[in-house]
Amino acid sequence: MALTDQLAVARSGADVVAGLIAVDDWSDWTPATRLSYLEGYHPGPGHRHIHGANIGISTRAYRQLGGFDPLPVHEDVQLVRRAQAAGLTVAWSTAAPVMTSARRTARAPGGFAGHLAATECAATERAATERAASAGTTAS
Repeated sequence: MALTDQLAVARSGADVVAGLIAVDDWSDWTPATRLSYLEGYHPGPGHRHIHGANIGISTRAYRQLGGFDPLPVHEDVQLVRRAQAAGLTVAWSTAAPVMTSARRTARAPGGFAGHLAATECAATERAATERAASAGTTAS
């Protein structure tokens, strides 16, 4: 999301702006991983995705919340959850997704690369289950 987009949303009364992401390159992942991720990602109005790559927060709100919790992962999610609990206004913007990396090597074990790895594992297991079920049906 462009900074100007976040500022426009903030000017309309938001304390926190949570925007979307788009993956810049899927070449390190299987097509099934990409498809599974996209099937579970709902980028339209009403989304509730929280990505550190696309969050804006007012100085007042950041100070009121005491900043980020010192967590190894998901500090962005916790900041937004704390803002909601404090009654601050969170805008779930679809204005301008931020391009992000789909690297395989995670900098944070529970971060986006870890999420994609878990998605790939689940997609692989689902495909194996479907093949086994199909083989069982064909054999009858």
